[in-house]
Amino acid sequence: MARIEFRNLCKRFGDATVIPGMDLEIVDGEFVALLGPSGCGKSTSLLILAGLYLPSGGELLFDGHVVNGVEAKDRNVGIVFQSYALYPQMTVRQNIMFPLRFKRTPADEARRRTAAIADLVQIGDLLDRRPSDLSGGQQQRVALARALVKEPQLLLLDEPLSNLDASLRLTMRTEIKSLQEKLGITTILVTHDQTEATTMADRVICMRAGRIEQVGAPDDLYRSPSSLFVAGFIGSPPINLVAGRAADGYFTSGSVAMPLERAAGEVTVGLRPEHLSFGPAGLPGRIAQLEPMGREVLYVVDTGIGYLRVLEQGSRAAHIIGEKVRIGFAAENSLVFDSAGGHLIGGARARPPA
Repeated sequence: MARIEFRNLCKRFGDATVIPGMDLEIVDGEFVALLGPSGCGKSTSLLILAGLYLPSGGELLFDGHVVNGVEAKDRNVGIVFQSYALYPQMTVRQNIMFPLRFKRTPADEARRRTAAIADLVQIGDLLDRRPSDLSGGQQQRVALARALVKEPQLLLLDEPLSNLDASLRLTMRTEIKSLQEKLGITTILVTHDQTEATTMADRVICMRAGRIEQVGAPDDLYRSPSSLFVAGFIGSPPINLVAGRAADGYFTSGSVAMPLERAAGEVTVGLRPEHLSFGPAGLPGRIAQLEPMGREVLYVVDTGIGYLRVLEQGSRAAHIIGEKVRIGFAAENSLVFDSAGGHLIGGARARPPA
């Protein structure tokens, strides 16, 4: 397995700087996710780890050794691409065995390892088929087996579930996480899907414009987002953000009053939909839209401070479009950000109007 370090690592393409300078340590056997929107630098970071891109500056270390100039074939890294990149003319067995050619593994040993890893990912009965005969989930397992058969010190997953349907994604999330725990291999997942990141990874590295915005356990990023960007990116449905002004110990926005400590000037208060509820008292509004989501119903409520999303448990909607409601929320669940810098200031003690 491997301990990975980025030391002021940067990457430029011509005059464009994709990663201005990254510092990060990933411990041996850890499962981490690089999460962020398109263009944030997460895939570039993965390709640098794989040796397909060379850093423009700084250092990349595996177990304390600088590997900046080490070629991809010499890094002992397994990678699963979004497209799976299977060879259509080869059987499943031949696809899985392919990386062992470059390691000059004896034929008997290659066959034994191929059979063992195929059984591990539950495709042992498919070894004589070709990729065109397989479902998407089976192809994904072949790609995973091919990445693991050479016993890599680092496993890289590049959006591996994006081509699967919703139910299969759920199954494969569980299987990949269980497999990683069983093998104890250092694993880095690149994804723009927060659900994948937060359900699979031990730590999430949230990236923005080539920089690390926040690193932490999934629950930390949800409960204590360091910035407006992280707060808006983590959580589904997305957080409600209410802009206003803090002065003399109070926050004001429309008809809402909130006592705020150690805050002044333009601020933004974050309220997650699942922390809001309907009741006899609170912020008045009118239901503008509702979305049944199976076990929950998402309401969009038109209020004096804009539209707020409210998530309510239950398979049937208890309210109808056009109905007047009042929204209440618990003080300890409120987040306050500096609007100018986007940084977290702290929690708010909320006091919605009666």
